Amino acid sequence: MQKYEKGSFNNDGNLIHLHVNCFYVIKAIKKDAILKIRTVFTIMILMLFSSINAQEKKNKLITPPYLQKGDTIAIVAPAGILKNRQATIQKAKKLVEGWGLCVVLGDNLFKNGHHFAGSDLQRTADFQKALDNPNIKAIWSARGGYGSVRILDKLNYEKFKKKPKWIIGYSDITAFHNHIHNLGVETIHGMMATSVEEKPEEIIETISSFKKALFGQEISYNITSSTYNKEGIVEGQVIGGNLAILTSMLGSKSQLNTDGKILFIEEIGEYKYSIDRMLQSLKRAGYFENVNGLIVGDISSIKKNSTKWGSSIEQLILNVVPKNIPVLFDFPAGHKADNRALIFGRKVKLSVGNKRSSVVFKN
Repeated sequence: MQKYEKGSFNNDGNLIHLHVNCFYVIKAIKKDAILKIRTVFTIMILMLFSSINAQEKKNKLITPPYLQKGDTIAIVAPAGILKNRQATIQKAKKLVEGWGLCVVLGDNLFKNGHHFAGSDLQRTADFQKALDNPNIKAIWSARGGYGSVRILDKLNYEKFKKKPKWIIGYSDITAFHNHIHNLGVETIHGMMATSVEEKPEEIIETISSFKKALFGQEISYNITSSTYNKEGIVEGQVIGGNLAILTSMLGSKSQLNTDGKILFIEEIGEYKYSIDRMLQSLKRAGYFENVNGLIVGDISSIKKNSTKWGSSIEQLILNVVPKNIPVLFDFPAGHKADNRALIFGRKVKLSVGNKRSSVVFKN
């Protein structure tokens, strides 16, 4: 091959560019390519963060207005009968009035509908009236029991969606928590009016946390860790409620999507085989597949099987959840006197440690 010197010409009279010049051209091209790759990479990162932020905004639920002195709260009974509990309701009324709130009682609050606090239509009417009244800022369930699911689909939520308000309760009120969550509004899993029947010294934290949730104060809990805990730190919206009611919502429009969330469960008065059946049902429905973490409240008053079951409640639960998520046992919420308020739909930081664990709500 013929070699040419710098500035020489070939046989056709064309100037030959030396390999030295080619080196600089190639180097410039490489530099330009690297800049383009970096630019594309930066754009992709920005798009990713933008997508994450958009998804978080999409998943963020509406927070109803926190209560202020002078606001009105309604006490209604969407489920079980309030037999001979007029004094209890007055005590609950006096409690929140002491916080500067006004209280109205459902027209059918003390009606007798056998197992229920009035007929389905009467209980629906009270709840609908409270939902639609713009002056009522929170709906406080008198008690649980059973019956909420019977009126859930009889209610019209259009006015509520335009002007959301706090729905409060636990146990059977899980039906409302699930349904309202899917409407995109936060709710309060906390004490009910009949909770004031407990010993005063046992519900100090119950009342305090309920008041904090209502008035928008900071909420965080720090508790002693159970030996059954699975350690870890995660964040996500906390959702859930009573295990039996969660299971009963499966297959309906009130069924929860637990992906990326922290699931809370509690239960009372069930056999271990029944708890296992409910857990297995939730597992088959995908409740534990993509969940970020699990908070286990009070699993109390367990009935004895006629034949020995052979494992603890904690082990039943650990058998259905993924191995790589944190699990917090013995959280003080559920059917015992110490029933700390949880804001369902609110993002929390769950930290499960060896000796201490915490649940911190993000405002």
